[in-house]
Amino acid sequence: MLTCSVHPLPYRANPADYFAAIRHAPGAVLLDSGRPTADRGRYDLLSAWPLEQLAVLPDESGGDFLQRLRDNLARLGEATLPLDLPFAGGLIGYLSYDFGRHLEHLPSLAQDDLQLPDARFGLYDWALISDHQLKTTQLVFHPTLIDSEQQRLIALFSLPGIDPVEPFKLKAPMSADLSADEYRHALERIQHYIQAGDCYQVNFAQRFRAQCQGDPWAAYCALRAACPTPFSGFQSLPDGDAVLSLSPERFVKVSERHVETRPIKGTRPRGLTAAEDAANAAELLASPKDRAENLMIVDLLRNDLGRTCRIGSVRVPELFSLESYPNVHHLVSSVTGELADDRDALDLIAGSFPGGSITGAPKIRAMQIIDELEPTRRGLYCGSLLYLDVRGEMDSSIAIRSLLVKDGQVCCWGGGGIVADSEWQAEYQESITKVKVLLDTLQNL
Repeated sequence: MLTCSVHPLPYRANPADYFAAIRHAPGAVLLDSGRPTADRGRYDLLSAWPLEQLAVLPDESGGDFLQRLRDNLARLGEATLPLDLPFAGGLIGYLSYDFGRHLEHLPSLAQDDLQLPDARFGLYDWALISDHQLKTTQLVFHPTLIDSEQQRLIALFSLPGIDPVEPFKLKAPMSADLSADEYRHALERIQHYIQAGDCYQVNFAQRFRAQCQGDPWAAYCALRAACPTPFSGFQSLPDGDAVLSLSPERFVKVSERHVETRPIKGTRPRGLTAAEDAANAAELLASPKDRAENLMIVDLLRNDLGRTCRIGSVRVPELFSLESYPNVHHLVSSVTGELADDRDALDLIAGSFPGGSITGAPKIRAMQIIDELEPTRRGLYCGSLLYLDVRGEMDSSIAIRSLLVKDGQVCCWGGGGIVADSEWQAEYQESITKVKVLLDTLQNL
């Protein structure tokens, strides 16, 4: 098997310094661990000029699209890496929440007003990877990449001086699509379904949006400074549009066939003083309601992973851990497993997408209720940004705290899990708290 070549570059804690060099290149994409402020992520990964751009067709089954991704990985060809790095060439892109419609039969009540393709990937034969643990930055070249292109990329990333970024600004304040009264009615409907025995929990979200102008990259740089998170990302779309994600949540990771998912369920705002902050964290850790919600999703994910993992390999090594971010505290658990011999990372996606933490339980019924009660399709929100390399290594986020800049407007969503004893005012406030730092940052640009 051929080995990737690696070229060292000066280490940069902030990937924006390097990404600026490819900002306007076709298929430019950044998976960003939120350094130097966020402390959980290890790697940043960026690339551009994909060999192929792959979007799911409106009537294409999820299985057929995932097979197309598999075929393109095979065409690029397996390769090894001389160093411990996460990506040896392969696929980088997004699955929207609505890619779930290609995997399961769901109603089509919610309006598709954003017209975002349900999945879009590039096939990349190089990447720039920063390892924040070892404080190194490397260019990684798949063995099929010709030498002249390797030299072009080395020269590109060795040049100082960057074009100035066009500023980004809102033309009006971000406003919610739902009124408080409409939100209350939707929650009452969910609780009616719960009482009728249809479901145990439904994740319900509302959308905020505004007309905007300028470069989405400028918005992303401001957002990552205000809210650094370990599963951030920026993906260029055609016509100057972009996906901007400031997600704290992993979906599924596959490394040497070991699988991990880290669901978030349970949230409290950060306090204004150290004492208030500690009290909010303690309240979250002790909350029977939040622990019950978290456990419900852990059980759902154990079931999802069980579809593609070796029988008996699924475990819950971590339950109800506290993770704190600039705006909120979260309750997080971990579910792990080992892929069955005849399964791969794309089978895992087919069996577990979209993530249970952002649908509810049972999953399919919760997704039907979401489609009935959320007036518009989620698109990118609650989907996933991910990479999958030619070795089968994969990591993916759940695209919460995420924005879409498209057709001259920016959209952002906030939501939460609704259960039998949820209070609508508290849930309404939580959906705003989760994205307030993003909305405020955009407002002040």
